[in-house]
Amino acid sequence: MNREKVTIAVVAKQAGVSKGLVSFALNDRPGVAAETRARILQVATELGWKPSLRARSLSTQRSFALGFVIARNPDVLASDPFFTSFIAGVESILTDQGRTLVLSVVPDEAREVKTYRSLVADGRVDGVFLSDLRHNDPRIPLLSELGLPAVTLGRPDGDSPFPAVSVDDSPGIAASVAHLVTLGHRRIAHVAGNSALLHGSRRREAFAAALRDAGLPEGQTVETDFSMADGSDATRRLLTQDRPPTAIVFANDPMAIAGLGVAHEFGIRVPEDLSITGYDDIDFSRYVYPPLTTVSAAPMVWGRAAATTLLALMENGTADDVDLPAARLVIRGSTAPPLNPW
Repeated sequence: MNREKVTIAVVAKQAGVSKGLVSFALNDRPGVAAETRARILQVATELGWKPSLRARSLSTQRSFALGFVIARNPDVLASDPFFTSFIAGVESILTDQGRTLVLSVVPDEAREVKTYRSLVADGRVDGVFLSDLRHNDPRIPLLSELGLPAVTLGRPDGDSPFPAVSVDDSPGIAASVAHLVTLGHRRIAHVAGNSALLHGSRRREAFAAALRDAGLPEGQTVETDFSMADGSDATRRLLTQDRPPTAIVFANDPMAIAGLGVAHEFGIRVPEDLSITGYDDIDFSRYVYPPLTTVSAAPMVWGRAAATTLLALMENGTADDVDLPAARLVIRGSTAPPLNPW
């Protein structure tokens, strides 16, 4: 039989029951005897029946879609494979659940708020992933007001009714600094991300704390928007000083790779003259020259955990926080002892 033409009516006829009963059984709704439900499911499987998301949405008043709204410059987003890996992890869970991901990239926070309101008003999603957490994040009370289930990627710095799926940034940055100090570096700089974002400020604070723990003076920090362009500009500023750093800790891999390109342009050898570390361990960080020492945050694992948690929240009305293993340092070829530590 042509699988594309298998409908609820066909399943009902083959099973000898009404279409309504088939609908209840296939949507796991009460009111169907266990034996009858089992027979209907068996017939549906044998016929190759596939659920129609549109039909399921109409019968259950659900969209069978989850939302992910990202308020970043598209150029910045395009250069950062972290989100691609995270989304791949989410999709690996949603595909098996017969659900889809609605992705919206917006230019600013005002548009982001409008997008959330529109998603709820139009019934387009059943829940959302909340990324790039901010200080006293206004989106958390907004989503609570809208009655939209959510999972926060990281722990907010205030009260939240939503479960959090988190990876601790601090140990990875601390390990990067400790590694460089062990190699003999004393002039260590940090190319930081946007301090308005919690993970940007956490990595910056972890860098400062690690220097204090090592007994070193406060290091130079240059704030950026996490983009490769800003990472390149920050590296130029640092390397054209009278006494440039011997090592730079970057807040993400794209900026570190941009910094590596600037060093090559200036004729500065990495790692002989300058050590560089990144953060995220994106796939091509191991294929640049030299391969990048970086911090692995396992974005695909994060995506799978976030999707599983959000589905559990929507199904049960509650879900526990998930603490994933702390980000860990992966040592490759971009770090080495300095020729002149002071």
